[in-house]
Amino acid sequence: MTTETTRPLLNTPADITPDTTVVVNGRAVEAHVGEPLIDVLNRDTTHRAAKPLPQVCYVKAMGAIQSCDTCMVEVNGTLVRACGTSVAVGMTVATEGGRVDAAQREAFDRILQNHELYCTVCDNNNQNCTVHNTTADLAVEHQARPFLHKPYVQDHSNAFYRYDPDQCILCGRCVEACQNVQVNETLTIDWKSAHPRVLWDGGETIDGSSCVSCGHCVTVCPCNALMEKTMLGKAGYLTNTAGKVLDDMIEVVKEIEPSMGYGPILEVSEVEAEMRHARVKRTKTVCTYCGVGCSFDVWTRDRHILKIEPMHGPANGISTCVKGKFAWDFVNSPKRLTSPLLRQGDTFVEVTWEKAMEVIAEKFNAAKAEFGPDSLAFIASSKCTNEESYLMQKLARAVVGTNNIDNCSRYCQTPATMGLSRTVGYGGDTGSIADIEKAGLVLIIGSNTSESHPVLATRVKRSHKHRGQRLIVADLRKHEMAERADIFIRPNPSTDAVWLMAVAKYIVDHNLHAKDFVAQWVNKFDDYVKSIEPYTLEHAAATTGISVEVLETVALEIARAKGVCILWAMGVTQHCGGSDTSTSISNLLLLTGNYMKPGAGAYPLRGHNNVQGASDFGSMPNLFPGYQKVDDPEVRGKFEADWGVTLPVVKGLDNHGMIEAIHQGKLKVLYLKGEDTITSDANANHVDAAFRKLDFMVVQDVMFSQTAAYADLVLPASPSLEKEGTFTSTERRMQRLYRALDPLGYSLPDWEIIQMIANTLGARWNYTHPSEIMAEVARLTPMFAGVTYERLEGYKTLQWPVAKDGTDTPLLFTEKFPFPDGKAKFHPIEYLESSEETNATFDLHLNNGRVLEHFEQGAMTYQSPGIMAMTPENFVEVSPELAAERGLTSGSLVRVRSPYGQLRVQVLVTDRVQGKQLYMPMNSVLEPVNKLTGSHLDRATNTPAYKEISVEMVLLEAKGESPLPRSNFRNGKRTPQMGVEVSRKWDRDDYHLPGTRAADELVQIKTT
Repeated sequence: MTTETTRPLLNTPADITPDTTVVVNGRAVEAHVGEPLIDVLNRDTTHRAAKPLPQVCYVKAMGAIQSCDTCMVEVNGTLVRACGTSVAVGMTVATEGGRVDAAQREAFDRILQNHELYCTVCDNNNQNCTVHNTTADLAVEHQARPFLHKPYVQDHSNAFYRYDPDQCILCGRCVEACQNVQVNETLTIDWKSAHPRVLWDGGETIDGSSCVSCGHCVTVCPCNALMEKTMLGKAGYLTNTAGKVLDDMIEVVKEIEPSMGYGPILEVSEVEAEMRHARVKRTKTVCTYCGVGCSFDVWTRDRHILKIEPMHGPANGISTCVKGKFAWDFVNSPKRLTSPLLRQGDTFVEVTWEKAMEVIAEKFNAAKAEFGPDSLAFIASSKCTNEESYLMQKLARAVVGTNNIDNCSRYCQTPATMGLSRTVGYGGDTGSIADIEKAGLVLIIGSNTSESHPVLATRVKRSHKHRGQRLIVADLRKHEMAERADIFIRPNPSTDAVWLMAVAKYIVDHNLHAKDFVAQWVNKFDDYVKSIEPYTLEHAAATTGISVEVLETVALEIARAKGVCILWAMGVTQHCGGSDTSTSISNLLLLTGNYMKPGAGAYPLRGHNNVQGASDFGSMPNLFPGYQKVDDPEVRGKFEADWGVTLPVVKGLDNHGMIEAIHQGKLKVLYLKGEDTITSDANANHVDAAFRKLDFMVVQDVMFSQTAAYADLVLPASPSLEKEGTFTSTERRMQRLYRALDPLGYSLPDWEIIQMIANTLGARWNYTHPSEIMAEVARLTPMFAGVTYERLEGYKTLQWPVAKDGTDTPLLFTEKFPFPDGKAKFHPIEYLESSEETNATFDLHLNNGRVLEHFEQGAMTYQSPGIMAMTPENFVEVSPELAAERGLTSGSLVRVRSPYGQLRVQVLVTDRVQGKQLYMPMNSVLEPVNKLTGSHLDRATNTPAYKEISVEMVLLEAKGESPLPRSNFRNGKRTPQMGVEVSRKWDRDDYHLPGTRAADELVQIKTT
C-alpha cells in the first residue's frame, strides 16, 4: 500500500519522454520511469476507448491523493492504486478482469453511499460531474450500500460558495487543493469521527475560518458538495424548484431506482445536461485583476455570471484567488456607465456618441490650433488590452502629433523596468512562473506576494512546503510570506539597496561569485566592485538594522543556492531610489550567475492585469511599441512611412510631467482612459488643483470614477468580458480574451471609442477587429514579429520576444543579452536616503499596499457584496506596542496627517507591523492613502515615492468596532498538515483495501 507521493510542479510539465514500456492488458505501452501509472493509462487511447479507468479523487495537477480507491488495477498480480503507483521497469498491468472489476466497483459503491444521485435536478449536472460520469462509465445500475444521510446541515455561511456535507464523498480533493495547491491550509477531514466531514480550521463552519475564498476547493470538487452560490438554482432547467418540491422530486427518483436501475435515470439527466448548452455559454477569458495572468472559462446565462472555471490556464491551471473566482459583480453593476455624459454646470447629462464626438473635435482642434499639439496629453490604461494601448499612443502621435502619452506603470513598475534595462536590456520577468517554482531559493523583497499576486504565491508556498525550496523575505511587515520564510529580515525603511550591496560585497570578498559567468557574460565588473566597496556588513547593519550575522547568512544562502529567483514589487519601486534598488537586485543576480538558466532570474511582479502590455505596446512618452525609441530617426521613419504622417521628435510628458505642465499653464487638454488618477497619483491635493485648471478633460471608464467628477466629458467603456483583445502578464505572456457578454447600454470597447475619436479628428482608421491591430503591431515591432491571433487561439500563449516564425521566449537570455556585444553590464549605483525622515511632529512611518480581497482603491471589488462584507472599511495597522503607548484598540478612530494632507481611519492592532511603523491598505476611494503622499519621485523615472511618508496620528475616538468583521479570514487559525493524510482513513477499523476480501466480489448485482 503506497503512501504520500511527491507533489508535481504546477507550472512545469513533467518529463514523460518514453524510456521504458509497461505491459497493459497484454499490450506494450510506452512510459517514463517514475511517472504516475495512472497518467500512462490515461494516455493509452486503446485502453481508454475500451473502458475508461475510474478515478474520482485524482486530478493530474495535484498528484495522487489515494482516497477514493476507484483506480484499482493489478500490477504484477497485486492490487494497487494506479494514482499512487510509479512506473517501473518490467511492470505488467491489468486494468480489467474479475478481481480488478470487483475492487473498482466496491470502491465506487462506498462513494455512492456518501452521495445521493439526483443529477437531473442538480445544478452540477453539466457533463463534468465526476461522480455522475463514473456511474455511467462503470454502468452502475444499483447500489449495494444505501445512501447514508449524515447528521450535518448545509453550510451557507460563506458569501461565495456553500458546502453540503450530505453530498460530500470524502475524496479529499478540496483538502489537497487547500493544503497543497493554494497552501492556505484551512481544510482537513476528521477521519476519526463516526461521520467524517470536511472541516474549516478544525471546526465545522466556513464563517470565521481562515478560508480566503480562493475557490480552489469548489473548482476541484468532483460533485455538488461544494458549489458556487451563483450556480444554485441558475444552471439547470429544474434546479430553481422550491425546496420541498425539489426534495419530493429527488425522492421519486430514488424510489424508482431499485426497479429501473440508474441507466434510464442517467439518460434523462444526460438529455437535460445537453439542453443546458443552449443557454449556458462558456467563454475563455483572462483575469482583469493583478498581473499573474490567470485564464479561465466564464460561464454565463444571459448576463448572469454562473461561475469561473479554471483548468487550462498556463499561468494558473486550477488556481484562482477570491477576485478572479468571485469578484465579477462590477460587470453588471447598476453603477456602470452606459451613455456618454457631458458636463452642464455642476451636473452631467446623457448625450449621443455623435454629440460626444462633436465636442471632442471642437475642443481638441481648438487647443491644438491655439497652443500646439503638446498642449494635449493622453493617459492609457493598464486595465485595457494591448491593442487599446497601441491605438491610444497612435492617436496621440499620429493624429494629434504629441508624445505626451503615459500609463500607470509610472506609478509602480517603471523603476523595475529601468533597473533591468540598465543591466540586462529587457524590462520584464526574465523567466516564467515555472522557473520560480523550480528555483532553489526564492528571495522576495518589498512584495506582499500572497495578497498582491496570490496565485503566483501558491507556487512558492507549494515548492517551499514540499520540494525543499528555500525562502527569504525582506519586508517592513510580517505578512504571510514573511511568516512562512526560512529567513525574514525587516530592514529600516528605504534601505534595501544598502543590504543588497553589502551582500554582494561579502560574496565578492569571499570569492563566492560566479567568476566564469561574470567573465564571459558581464561588463564593468571592476567598476561595480569599486562602487560596493563602502558597503561592508557593519555599515549595512548600522543603516538597515539587520545584524551582521543575519546578513552573512543571507549572503551565503544566495551564493550557494541552486538557482535564485528574486521577486520584488512596489515595496522596492515606490521610493526615490526605486530604480537604483531594482538595479542592485539585477547586479546581484549577475554577480551570482542567476541569469541565462532555468529556475533563476529577476521577477518584478506587475500589479495590474496589463501593466506590462500597456508599456510594451507604446503608451510611454519616449518609446514606440516594443521599446523602440521615439528619438531614433530610423525607428521613427518606419512608423511615419507605415502611418503616412510626420511624427513628433521630442520625448513627451510622463504622468508627473503632465500634472506640472497643467499647473504651469502649458497643458490644456487631457484624455484619460481607464485610470482613476485622483485616487492613484501621489499628492492627491496637488492633482486635484491641476485637474481644476484644465480647459477640457475626457475620462473614459467603466464606472463613474472619482476622476470622472473632474471631467467635461465622460465616455462609457466596456470591461474585459465585453470585448476581445490580448493582455500581457507579468511573465511576458500574451493571451487572448474573448467576448462573453454584449456591451451594456451604449458602452463600447475602448478600441472602438479610440478609433471613433481618431476618425473624428481626421484619421481614416478602419479596424474591424483587434486582430487587425495586432497584425499592424507585428509588422512594425520586432519584439512581436510573430504574434498572430491564430497563434494565440484559445489557451495558446506567446511570451515575448516572438520571432517571425512564431518561436517565443519563455526564458530570456539563453544565448546572449540584447546589447551590441551580447553581454550584460553591471550598473554601479549610489545609495539615496529616504526623501522623508520622521521628526518630532511626523514621528511615524506609514507604509501602504494592497490587501488580498480588494483591488487598488476597490472600484471594482466594492461592487461585490461578498467582498464588501468581508472587508467593508479601510484601516491602518498599528503595532501592539504603539497601541499600548497611545491607548489604541482595534476600532479606535484616528486622524492620520502628513505634511500634504490628512484622513480619518480606524485602527487595527496587529503584530504584522512593529514599533512606530504603520501600514494602510489602498482599498478606499473616499479616503485614499495618496492624500498623504508628497511629490517626491524616483530620480530616474519620476515614479512617486509612495512608500516614503512620515505622519502623525491623533486619537479621535478611543472605542469602536474592529474594521475587520469577525468572519474575516485574518481572524481564523490555519490547520496545516501535509495533505489529506489518507493513511488516517486507512487506519480506520471500517476500512480495508477494496478487492482484497471475498465479499467484495458480491457488492454489485450482476448485469448483462
